[in-house]
Amino acid sequence: MTGPNVSSSSYVRYLEPAGSRRMPGWFDVDLLTLVAGLRPDWHFVMIGPVVKIDPALLPRGANIHWLGPKPYDELPEYLAHWDLGLMPFALNDSTRFISPTKTPEFLAAGLPVVSTPVRDVVDAYGKEGLVEIASTAADVVACAEHLMHCPRDAWLERVDARLATGSWDTTWAAMQAMILTALSAAARPAPWLASAT
Repeated sequence: MTGPNVSSSSYVRYLEPAGSRRMPGWFDVDLLTLVAGLRPDWHFVMIGPVVKIDPALLPRGANIHWLGPKPYDELPEYLAHWDLGLMPFALNDSTRFISPTKTPEFLAAGLPVVSTPVRDVVDAYGKEGLVEIASTAADVVACAEHLMHCPRDAWLERVDARLATGSWDTTWAAMQAMILTALSAAARPAPWLASAT
């Protein structure tokens, strides 16, 4: 299914590219299990390495598919066939200060996103209505159903405008300006020292 066109099965995906080393503590396996159970006609396709966790402990079901890691150059082909991106982060000390790069990756691909309420996702995208925030399995399902049936044109325009303000070039320029300001301040004598001479 793409956009508001409904088919017999929907595809909800999670993406963690090859080379990533995250899994235990940050991924809410119980939430995925519950959501997949609520919507057995949806397929949950999980891309990324399974590390530091016994694969036998991963949620299993006819509608949960663990594909393993994929190279970055293959990811656009997967994204092109997805209905939405799911970011089922556990809410704990491991995720308290994360700023998931997959949020703008999903959005840049034109995919609606449902995320658990990780602070940086809520502050940067949820408050602007660019990402749906859900805490429970029922909330995830409700948000996903809403996103799969609503028009995307106006949302995509807002997403594009937001993403245009957060490019790596923009981020680097802001960081460089802060570094130069700090270096300049460090090169000046402290006010108390200057007045003592």
